Amino acid sequence: MRRIVAYMLVSIDGVAQDPDEFVLEWDEQMDADLAEVIGTQDTVLLGRGMYDEWSRYWPSSDIQPFADFINAVEKHVATSSPLTGDWPHARAIEGDVLEFVRGLAAGDGGDVGVHGSMELTSSLLAAGLVDDLRLVVAPRVAGKGRRLFGDGTPTAYELVSSSATPSGALLVHYRRVS
Repeated sequence: MRRIVAYMLVSIDGVAQDPDEFVLEWDEQMDADLAEVIGTQDTVLLGRGMYDEWSRYWPSSDIQPFADFINAVEKHVATSSPLTGDWPHARAIEGDVLEFVRGLAAGDGGDVGVHGSMELTSSLLAAGLVDDLRLVVAPRVAGKGRRLFGDGTPTAYELVSSSATPSGALLVHYRRVS
């Protein structure tokens, strides 16, 4: 069984939309946390919006460790239309996305990451498919925007770890209680 791991940047009030608006300082501890998260992943799930944005940005980026990871990893995109561009190792999910993710989770391999992709992450959370939540909680109140948690099935998570960064963000790792 593989774990589905959602990595999200959120504000204190739970907003995950447009994190560039509230994550003002990125520090070395955040880099180390991200490296730990992606170090266990061999597959990534993306929503169409994130794919469109990232497929234009990351192929020419040298921001490490994420650039090498995201350009080389197998990427599955939740979309109803053909993918544009030629980002290596990216393919559209055919059929029901939740069934596809259940199939990935039941297979062999490393963790399956969900990075950003609010709508996809929210759907996976509502369906009870997210095993681990890795949150970077920025020390800002966004005040507006889409929140990570909407209506859905209540799910219990236990705290695995938490730490504060020099910039005041919290790095929080929750694991779903079986």
